[in-house]
Amino acid sequence: MFDDFVDKVIECRQCPRLIRYIDQVAQTKVKRFNKENYWAKPLPGFGDLNAALLIIGLAPAAHGGNRTGRIFTGDSSGDWLAKALYETGFANQETSISRNDGYNLTNAYVTAIVKCAPPKNIPTPIEIQNCCQHLKTEIELLGNHIKVIITLGKIAFDGYCKISGLKGLSFGHNLIYPISENKKLISSYHPSRRNTNTGTLTWDMWIDVFKSAQLLVKT
Repeated sequence: MFDDFVDKVIECRQCPRLIRYIDQVAQTKVKRFNKENYWAKPLPGFGDLNAALLIIGLAPAAHGGNRTGRIFTGDSSGDWLAKALYETGFANQETSISRNDGYNLTNAYVTAIVKCAPPKNIPTPIEIQNCCQHLKTEIELLGNHIKVIITLGKIAFDGYCKISGLKGLSFGHNLIYPISENKKLISSYHPSRRNTNTGTLTWDMWIDVFKSAQLLVKT
């Protein structure tokens, strides 16, 4: 059943602007990746299907996941995430470079609100709405194993709250909300260069989120 979902995501063409953009990126590329074949399709999540920890980002990076074919792989945000997951025991190595690099997750699953890279990393409201239907299905298929959800950035936070029927919650960094008897939501700043290069998100702030998650999945 999960394989059917993955196929449906990859085949999705609901958002013409995004499909045009990821195809354009794959054709023009950037100099450092000009010999690579880009994935350039909608991108499903990645990880342990029995995970207790679910991480929801914004979207694949144009020259990261959209190039490599794996979410949070081959870009600076992916570097931050992989290192944090490794240091807290959710990943077997601290780098996520390509689909064949041996990187695996244990008890964690990573996905995004929007499944295609958007221009300037800004999806439209209708694109978010379209993709949230995929996310809702994805979460349903992951089932009751999930105990902790980390949302990266306000768009991911707002999107998850909307599809989950959560109201009255405020976005912030490392805020922990009990959303059911055995499930917690953690909101976090996104590890984008804009945040990490300016000090809006420091490494200590970032790793604290995953240390919180590490403790919560064990309770």
